[in-house]
Order: sequence, then structure tokens, then C-alpha cells
Amino acid sequence: LVISGTPGKLAPSVDLSAFRVVQEALTNVVTHAAGAEARVEVEYAENLLSVTISDDGSGVDQSVEGKGGGRGLVGMRERTALFGGEFQAGRTDDDRWRVHATFPINAGRPEEGLR
Repeated sequence: LVISGTPGKLAPSVDLSAFRVVQEALTNVVTHAAGAEARVEVEYAENLLSVTISDDGSGVDQSVEGKGGGRGLVGMRERTALFGGEFQAGRTDDDRWRVHATFPINAGRPEEGLR
């Protein structure tokens, strides 16, 4: 786990959605790349929260890759889009799997639930 930037107060809904993206991505590492090492990076910027989850590519079972049948990636994409964020998932050039999601924060939205 690597955290950079200065953590600030997040709307509870953004905080929970970012947590769920990390949780689902780590579940995918365990399910589809058992034995791989995972890295979670959380970056706080002035108006953006970024989470990146990647594995080292060592545990991918080629026989089950792409056969998940679940809604994990779809759910992560939907959670991110709900807040106007961006989502990317896929294999990197060095054969690792990477999930990256950004969530705009404090971008002119009322900070509901922060009182």
C-alpha cells in the first residue's frame, strides 16, 4: 500500500466507492492471479482521488483468464462513472493486470454528509 498526497475529507459515498473498487480489484487478484503480489496506490490531489491496483503478473492462470463471468469490472466502472470519474482496467505491456480509477472531489458539488 502506497498513499501519496494529503488525505482530505471525502464525501462518504466517494469514500465507499473508492474502497469498493480497491476491494473488488484485490478480489480479482486472488481469484484470477492467485500467488501474485498486489500493489495498491492511493493518491490524493487537490480535486482528485486516484486509486491504482496492480499485480506483478506472476500468478495469472491462463486457463481461467477471461472466464470470470462476474460483474466485477462492470461494477467498478459503474461506481467510478457515478461520480464523473474515469476507469481503466487491463493488461499492461509487462504482463501485469492494472485497475485505475479516479474520482473528482470537491469539484463544485455540495459536500453532503461531511458535517
